[in-house]
This record gives sequence, C-alpha cells and structure tokens, in this order.
Amino acid sequence: MISIDRDDPARGDVHQLLSEHLADMFATSPAESVHALDHSALSVPSITFWTAREDGGLLGCGALKLLDSASGRPVHGEIKSMRTTASARGRGVATLMLRHILDDARARNLERLYLETGTEDYFASARRLYARNGFTECPPFAGYVLDPNSVFMELRL
Repeated sequence: MISIDRDDPARGDVHQLLSEHLADMFATSPAESVHALDHSALSVPSITFWTAREDGGLLGCGALKLLDSASGRPVHGEIKSMRTTASARGRGVATLMLRHILDDARARNLERLYLETGTEDYFASARRLYARNGFTECPPFAGYVLDPNSVFMELRL
C-alpha cells in the first residue's frame, strides 16, 4: 500500500531523487527557466514536503509552498517538486501525491493553487495530469515572469 507522509527533503533517498529532478530540469530547459528547488530550499517553514512510499521504498515526492497572506492567513499556494521515481512511473503515484496536496490545501482553506511547469515535450505528461485535475493556464504569478519555456497553471479551490 502506498502511503504519503511529511518527510525531510535532506533524507538520503529523497535528496538523490531531488538531485535527479534538478539534473533533468537543467537538461531539458534553459537555466534561467529552471524553477525547481533543491533539498535545502524545500526545508523552509513556508513549504510542506511529502513523500510517497511503499514498504519503505521511495516512489515520489511533492511540496506545497504558501505564497501570500491576507489578514495573516495564507490564501494562495504553489505546488513544487512533483517527482516520481523512474520505477514508479505509470502507477498513479503522481495523481495520489497531487490529490494529497490538494486535500491539504483545502484543509488550510487556501483559495487558489498555482504551479509552473515546462513547455517542452518532456513535461507533457505533467501538463496533462494537472489539466485532468482541474488546473487551467494562467498568467505568471508570485514573481515569475512570462517565459516561452514555462506554462503557468492555477486551480481555484
């Protein structure tokens, strides 16, 4: 059974997966268009980080970054670091992780979730996953700028 729990981005197997993620991002996009975070950037208080595991084995990860607040309460979030291990692809792990993040965002009473992903073919399955779950394209958000290598998406919760 697959379980999703909060985890430490610096944990050995997670650190390795995040390093692979960053390497792939730099291999498929120009450096100025890579917005993936490393393990230390994912460890800040404004980010909640989860892993999906089965029998202790890492299957994937994802994070929710709180973006802004109104009256001291965060109202928007950004999905970060969605990644599935090569051996777990095609098993629905990304869908489980995304739904977990959406549930958490709703429990926090966030109004909207955003994300940035790439335009290259490498990112096509990610864009389909997000669209299947209700995300639509939107303008850049939270300091991002228009970039031909980025697709910005949002979901009103």
